[in-house]
Amino acid sequence: MRNITLIVIHCSAVPTWQQSSAADIERWHRERGWKYGIGYHYVVRRDGTIETGRPLELKGAHCKGHNAHSIGICYEGGLDEQGRPADTRTAAQRAAMLALITNLHNQFPSALIIGHDVLNPMKSCPCFDAAAEYYDLQP
Repeated sequence: MRNITLIVIHCSAVPTWQQSSAADIERWHRERGWKYGIGYHYVVRRDGTIETGRPLELKGAHCKGHNAHSIGICYEGGLDEQGRPADTRTAAQRAAMLALITNLHNQFPSALIIGHDVLNPMKSCPCFDAAAEYYDLQP
């Protein structure tokens, strides 16, 4: 298994009316020429369903310079109706993300939980302060 030091939270950057399942993201990433398809390890849908992307054993493709030692979690959404960055997570997504991150924290207790924007300030993703929200799970 890889040495995991980060759990990086992302949004799929789609408005509330647009779907972004793991299969959709897989297709988008392949259309961009990504050989291994989806770069995230998990996708959390609006209804709280957790879909798997890349196997945890494989390096992700979600945060340049940090993929080798991180796990990428993407929630469906992140843009408001006008296409502006916004925390659009549903109650079901919040609950599912907490359960998933708690499970990952138990497996990788020294991994820091952060938003993509912390590692790439040019991004607004995930549109909320992930480190603060999951403060109780931080190493």
